Amino acid sequence: MARFLVTGGAGFIGSNLVRALALAGERVRVVDDLSTGFWESLGELQGDERVECITADIRDAAAMARAVAGVEVIFHEAALGSVPRSIAAPVTSDSVNTNGTVTVLDAARHAGVRRVVFAASSSAYGDTPTLPKHEGMPTSPLSPYAVTKVADELYMKVFASLYGLETVSLRYFNVFGPNQRPDGAYAAAIPRFFWAALHGQELTVYGDGEQTRDFCYVDNAVQANLLAAACTKKLSGEVVNIAGSRRVGLNALIQEIGRVLGSPPKVAHVEPRPGDVRHSLADVSRARELLGYEPKVRWEDGLPKTAEYLRALASSRGSA
Repeated sequence: MARFLVTGGAGFIGSNLVRALALAGERVRVVDDLSTGFWESLGELQGDERVECITADIRDAAAMARAVAGVEVIFHEAALGSVPRSIAAPVTSDSVNTNGTVTVLDAARHAGVRRVVFAASSSAYGDTPTLPKHEGMPTSPLSPYAVTKVADELYMKVFASLYGLETVSLRYFNVFGPNQRPDGAYAAAIPRFFWAALHGQELTVYGDGEQTRDFCYVDNAVQANLLAAACTKKLSGEVVNIAGSRRVGLNALIQEIGRVLGSPPKVAHVEPRPGDVRHSLADVSRARELLGYEPKVRWEDGLPKTAEYLRALASSRGSA
């Protein structure tokens, strides 16, 4: 019987979390509809007796009822990500991210699950000028995606207060690393930049490149999830920032990518995208106090590992 369920476990952060749990000797159940995830992300864990893989949509109440049976902790990573995608398809974004989350929570409370650890988003803060961002600030979402993540945080609190289901929301800041896909219209900045550079293409930067981000290597996000699961305090819908707690401009990031790859990439600047924030930096003191979280991997140190993954992916596709 699996103690842990990871929704979206064939996706980027989810697959890294599944790997960490399995390597720690835990049995893990994984649910993914494969709309953006890939079972191949689990690598050698495919077919491993410690990992049970279920292809299902989190909006399917019957499937979720089966998936949560006997589970103690749910890591709810499943979502339809990307701000631009949500702007292009707000109804779908809301259906998956909000309705799907309520379905997961309802299944959890009926099954007697002890705790749900939720993948929230720094997009909740919007473009407020105050830095660093702290959890006491009012939310100001700028996109349908951000709205769904704020709504989900509220549902976490409501299910904790109404049903006694322990919940905590981890507000991720720009997580990157292995298993994050580089191609497609909604790829995130770091894998997209690496992919273009590896193929000798121009890196597309939206705006002047002086916007800043608090990039967080995926091992830090995995660590935060494991700490949230193990926390001995009663959790009742708390929200905590999970980040590297340092910021870097995109132009400086691109210079570092060039250093990792051994040659400076070509860059093309285009118009800024609607819904994007200008500056981002997290205060992680609440996560430190509540969970004992401390970012252990600097963003610079995560870049070579990301490059290694993307080189291998390109080689497997015969494109580099």
